[in-house]
Amino acid sequence: MRYLLDTHTYLWLRDSPQKLSPSVLKLISDSSHQGLISLVTPCEIAIKTGAGKLNGTGLLTDFERRETSVGFLIAAITVPQAIASGLLFRHHRDPFDRMLVAQALDLNIPILSNDRVFDLYGVQRIWD
Repeated sequence: MRYLLDTHTYLWLRDSPQKLSPSVLKLISDSSHQGLISLVTPCEIAIKTGAGKLNGTGLLTDFERRETSVGFLIAAITVPQAIASGLLFRHHRDPFDRMLVAQALDLNIPILSNDRVFDLYGVQRIWD
C-alpha cells in the first residue's frame, strides 16, 4: 500500500514520534508499504520556518536525500492537482492541507493525518 504523510505527521515522525497513533507507527515501520512525502511538506515547513512559527531548519537541510535514503518517495504536485486544490470547497482554510487532499485524491491513496476535517473531502484518512 502507498500512503501520503500530512505535514504534521511528518513533523511528529521526525521530532515527536510518541504523538503518532500506534496504527500510523506500525504502517510507517512496515517496509512493505510505500510512504510518500509531498513537495508541499518541505514548502510548508520552509514558509513556517521563515515566518518564525517553526524551527524547521534542521529538517530542511538535506531533506530530499535524507528522506529518500530511508525509503520515502517525494511526490511532486502536478498541474491538475494544483488546480483541484484551488477548487476544493473551503472545509479546510489551510491551502497546504487542501493541496495534500487534492494529491491524495488524485493518487487514490490514503493520507496519514489526525486532522478529521480531511474526512469532509472523501479522502481516506488513517490515524486511529
